[in-house]
Amino acid sequence: MSGSFSLAIHGGAGVLPRDSMTPEREAACHAALARVMARGEAVLEADGSALDAVTEAVCALEDEPLFNAGRGAVFTREGTHEMDAAVMDGCDRSAGAVAGLFGPRNPVLAARAVMERTDHVLMIGAGALEIARAAGLDFEEADYFFTQERRDALDETLRMEAEGTLDDDPSRRHGTVGAVARDRQGNLAAATSTGGMTAKRSGRVGDSPMIGAGTFADNASCAVSATGDGEAYLRLSVAHEIDARMRLLGQDIGRAAEAVVMQDLVRIGGSGGLIAVDHTGAISMPFNCEGMYRAQIREGQGRETAIY
Repeated sequence: MSGSFSLAIHGGAGVLPRDSMTPEREAACHAALARVMARGEAVLEADGSALDAVTEAVCALEDEPLFNAGRGAVFTREGTHEMDAAVMDGCDRSAGAVAGLFGPRNPVLAARAVMERTDHVLMIGAGALEIARAAGLDFEEADYFFTQERRDALDETLRMEAEGTLDDDPSRRHGTVGAVARDRQGNLAAATSTGGMTAKRSGRVGDSPMIGAGTFADNASCAVSATGDGEAYLRLSVAHEIDARMRLLGQDIGRAAEAVVMQDLVRIGGSGGLIAVDHTGAISMPFNCEGMYRAQIREGQGRETAIY
């Protein structure tokens, strides 16, 4: 099979409310999304694989401090960083994931190292770090991952908890980045990375590194990267549910993704969104909250970036 490529990315559904978004911040977010798309597109334009494209795009997202992954990861309630990431190749459903990781500059590369260098899918702790070091990945100290904005968000969240005034602001709960792609050979892939929830308990793992919940890819159906209330996405196996609707009910990518995000998640009080691409290159990016940092391109068509 051959054809054109498609690429979609997200910087999380945890967008700032419209009344808090300044023109300068909005412009910076659009510019960051465009930079990320350029890196992913370059791989696909050179006849690279979908897996390489989503890995490159998520690395770029992890390097952008505006988004909750890698350099922009949020803090745990103890003031530390614990990052999760996953990749999946739609060719054969091979996958790799890491959880609760600190040290590698790009957690998504650690997830790919697990996929390519071990017989495992999900690794944590010292074992995951050993694989990352063996792969020659770049490591960083705590000051690289520190951003004042994320520290202020932690302090505010802890203060609100103490006062009993904590709200459900999605910018605290929905931060994740991800990419999905179809390459010219018809292969699909997905990658997702996150710092988790602001003030999360140490050891908490969300949906991002869980294959079938926050990340999924199969050439026969779709590739999905999710962002939102991780616990709800885990309970519903959101990414795989979209695949199941396509395979078993014959739904197209748009209908399947919309049903899961706008109906199934809402039914259990879950909010957020996702990006998905199917075997034809069609893209769906539904969300049931105020916004989702996102961008997409289908070869031969213009690039689009959006927030709300």
